[in-house]
Amino acid sequence: MIVETAARPATASTVHARYEALLRLSSTLRAHRDTEELFRLLVAELRGVIDFDLLGCSHYDPAKGQWAFCLIESPGGRVPKETFGCEETPEGWVNEYQEPLVIPFTDEEPRFPRLMQLLRNEGIRSVCALPLRTAHHQMGCFAVGSQQPDAYSPAEVEFLSLVADGVAFAMDDAFHFETLQREKDRLKMLLDLSNTITSNLDLPQLLRAISGSIRAIMRSKGAAVALLDESTNQLRLTAIDFPQNDGHLAEGEIIPDDSPSVQSVRTGEPVVCELPGAHEHGKIICHVPLISRNRALGVLGVGRSYTFTPDDVAFLQQVAAQVSIAVENALAYGKIAQLTDKLSREKLYLEDEIRTELNFEEIVGKSSSLRAILQQVETVAPTDSTVLIYGETGTGKELIARAIHDLSSRSKSAFVKLNCAAIPTGLLESEMFGHERGAFTGAVAQRIGRFELASRGTVFLDEIGEIPLELQPKLLRVLQEREFERLGSSRTLKSDARLIAATNRNLADMVKDQHFRADLFYRLNVFPIQLPSLRERRDDIPLLVRHFVQQFARRMNRAIDTIPSETMSVLVSYHWPGNIRELQNLMERAVILSNGPILKVPLNDLQSQQPTTTPTSSGKFETLEDVERRHILETLHATDWIVAGPNGAAQRLGLKRSTLQVRMQKMGIRRARAAE
Repeated sequence: MIVETAARPATASTVHARYEALLRLSSTLRAHRDTEELFRLLVAELRGVIDFDLLGCSHYDPAKGQWAFCLIESPGGRVPKETFGCEETPEGWVNEYQEPLVIPFTDEEPRFPRLMQLLRNEGIRSVCALPLRTAHHQMGCFAVGSQQPDAYSPAEVEFLSLVADGVAFAMDDAFHFETLQREKDRLKMLLDLSNTITSNLDLPQLLRAISGSIRAIMRSKGAAVALLDESTNQLRLTAIDFPQNDGHLAEGEIIPDDSPSVQSVRTGEPVVCELPGAHEHGKIICHVPLISRNRALGVLGVGRSYTFTPDDVAFLQQVAAQVSIAVENALAYGKIAQLTDKLSREKLYLEDEIRTELNFEEIVGKSSSLRAILQQVETVAPTDSTVLIYGETGTGKELIARAIHDLSSRSKSAFVKLNCAAIPTGLLESEMFGHERGAFTGAVAQRIGRFELASRGTVFLDEIGEIPLELQPKLLRVLQEREFERLGSSRTLKSDARLIAATNRNLADMVKDQHFRADLFYRLNVFPIQLPSLRERRDDIPLLVRHFVQQFARRMNRAIDTIPSETMSVLVSYHWPGNIRELQNLMERAVILSNGPILKVPLNDLQSQQPTTTPTSSGKFETLEDVERRHILETLHATDWIVAGPNGAAQRLGLKRSTLQVRMQKMGIRRARAAE
């Protein structure tokens, strides 16, 4: 509708100038596809042929999915800060009726009181608003205003309508160009995303690269990826690309169950929401689930200051499908790498075991005390109960623990041992539970602990009475809750390892002296086994002697088939303070000394344990070096060849560890292979 105004004649020169400007404008508009540049050219061309002090345009922005108002020119360069509803402006009327609207006197217009007051404050006395439209689209509204009342005649309105038609076609062309460019950029991003997926399997790095690309293409201020934690089934923030992040978001955080992200994962559908109180650069969030093979992996979140159109959401679903493939591949690669690393560590551990153990095929002995122990082993082995083995040093505690493992349902998995007395206190927790890179000085790489290494297998903790009090609650937690954390990590890991412990100390007395936790003792003492000393099973000594002699003779390529009865009698009557280990070491020396088929046992080594200078059986006196060597050997046997530490041989001998090691090297003392 055109409001009638007083007709003002236009001179021929004015009409000519206007249409020349219209031709130039049409030619110029076709050459530009940037809407801001279009409006600047519009102001320049119209300035000389039409009277206006204010020029504005409202148009539908398909990229943002909403109407946008642009005040291009106003008196003094002032831009009004007030916002108006569509029904409060002439633009709303024009968009509804698609006809020009002329307001000759702003102080007499009753329909738009707030806007009219604002225009009067700016000195605008008359306004002309015209629709921007093509044959297929309503583009918006084009408006001019003048400080002169009744400034726009029908002829000028007709001219401005032609200008508006040209602007509409130019804007439509620009919007189509932007749409095509946007689609091109999105397709390129999907292609680049596919290439990124195939060339990068590091999950955090991959997700950061993906979220950065999404942020650029979607004109967003931030993007993030959250993945489901398999152990807790909770969403954990895995990657963030949010330059304006002020610290309220951090990788590794657990996302609350009532959040839109969790809702999107549960329903399998995108969720678009506005965050109340969020800062302006990311208050509209689109959450798109990451789904692969009908399994939810997590969610992709993109934030920006304006809404997401259905086209935007559909594109993000395409992106999410690619990201899901990337996440699944990276997770699979991570699991394979983790299993490979674990197998590599198990291989190194077992190779070390092969080098240091005798690999007994059976337990040697027929005494009634040993048969009673083996019956207990057969009883407890099929269960997963914790076993505590008591016995003096050298009685074969580890051999019994291996027998329990071999007879259990866990026999196909690893048997992992740890001597708690042989590890410095500061490193014992790391040995048990592992550590992350950088957890402490010297932690240059991640380390898997014994409990993690023994998953579905058995952990054997020897000398468990040496565990410090501050570490005992963590061991108790593994036994009760079946969970632990690596040093330097907040991630809780589950343990499926059976525990067998051993000690040569009286734990009940240690509990009374408050050197051992009562709750841990009761948890360990579920099924106690007390091993007899070798002097309590003398009937087995001849069998053990023959077993060790055959074993060492075969290894050293010796042929020994006779053991003098006098020698055997001495061996049976000896009290064996070092138990089976002492017998084993003595037989190894005997085989070394035997050049013929008759075993020559150095019986002088079985003399009194007190250092003396009495003659030996050969009639020769021992030298000071002989006495010192024997005393060092006896101390090493008594400490299970543990050199350092509060209960080590160096401490008992009153020597520094390095001094003792030098003397052992000088005397040719080397660590014998373990007998258990």
